[in-house]
Amino acid sequence: MKHTAARTRVLANRALLRITTRVQEGLKEATRRPDRGDISTTTVIIWVAAVTGAVLIAGTIAVVISKYNGKLNGL
Repeated sequence: MKHTAARTRVLANRALLRITTRVQEGLKEATRRPDRGDISTTTVIIWVAAVTGAVLIAGTIAVVISKYNGKLNGL
């Protein structure tokens, strides 16, 4: 049982070291290149509006099809 706990501790320490190293590298890169291409607020607003519009259109089509499903069978 002690062997398993020790191994778990070693693996956790390695994972923590990898995560810490990766975060530090990311922070160094952000400091070195502050204009690294972050998504602007305007882009996010446009994407949210586009997805919302698509969902509303698809929902409307689904409602219309379900409402008139019996009448559309003969077409």
